[in-house]
Amino acid sequence: MKALILVGGFGTRLRPLTLTLPKPLVEFANKPMILHQIEALVKVGVKDVVLAVNYKPEVMVSVLKKYEEKFGITITFSVEEEPLGTAGPLALARDILGKDDSPFFVLNADVTCEYPFAEMLAFHNDHKGEGTILATKVEEPSKYGVIVVHEGSSMIKCFVEKPQEFVGNRINAGIYVFNPSVLKRIELRPTSIETEVFPQVALEKQLFMFDLNGYWMDVGQPRDFLSGSALYLSYIAKSQPQLLASPADYDFVHGGNVLVHPSAKIGANCKIGPNVTIGPNVVVGDGVRLSHCVILEGATIKSHAFVRNSIVGWHSSVGAWSRLDGTTVLGDDVHVSDEVYVNGASVLPHKSISSNVTEPKIVM
Repeated sequence: MKALILVGGFGTRLRPLTLTLPKPLVEFANKPMILHQIEALVKVGVKDVVLAVNYKPEVMVSVLKKYEEKFGITITFSVEEEPLGTAGPLALARDILGKDDSPFFVLNADVTCEYPFAEMLAFHNDHKGEGTILATKVEEPSKYGVIVVHEGSSMIKCFVEKPQEFVGNRINAGIYVFNPSVLKRIELRPTSIETEVFPQVALEKQLFMFDLNGYWMDVGQPRDFLSGSALYLSYIAKSQPQLLASPADYDFVHGGNVLVHPSAKIGANCKIGPNVTIGPNVVVGDGVRLSHCVILEGATIKSHAFVRNSIVGWHSSVGAWSRLDGTTVLGDDVHVSDEVYVNGASVLPHKSISSNVTEPKIVM
């Protein structure tokens, strides 16, 4: 089987983290985002993975090479000379995606969920249509493009963009299964799969919806990255609780759903959780309070610091008695002085913060 992952380009929505690493390699729950997807694809028998990128992929090549060897798969970079949208990359990778009659997966690199690939593939094969869209329920359909199905069926009738009257509560979750025949519909040019391909396939009654059970999040920007991390940790707490830190294993007040890398060091009298990820070689001082945050590899949180609703980048430090809040994101090698308050700032790599930042801003 085959899969194409839409990686895209600069990852501007997730800056400043993507100023250091390409978005697919930024760690989500202590492993690269894209590795979560590759592992799930391998479980259902995918052997060919195409990464559709419109920016130089050199940084990713060496990292992903080891995944090829580990999983016994082939990873191909399909590099666009110009951005081709969400459908054009399928045409560019036609030789791989259409090399046999088996269906192929398409997924956005930003999406995290339980990846029900096996169930989705079985559903696709049963309905014998050309395409299947993974759908997720939302509370406010008026903010999205909503999927409308034929009554009493999973066959998609049409899509309604930001409906003012209720027509449904399911939206496109950014994961698809297609038969290779769909490639005949797509030209090698900038094309939108959502507005140019899906309506045509739906009109011919060849497009179906598969309901996602469980969490879903597009983690392409910091606020959603943090929300997605919390959803993922809740999922792990139910499905694989042994992967999370047990209150019996660490000498800190445990607030729930805490993922700690074994190499991290945590001081005395800390309160950690809920929804905290602590990466490799992180050092947490005494009396630290962490909640709803991600601490990336090599970072240091000094004694009595408070970090909430924030991401602390690689090799950065937060000073003693300092406070981070309001979706603050520290890039790589950022250093916050002692007793400093940072609220909602995005701090570019290799900077120092020595005075309070009290409102959202980019610190350059």
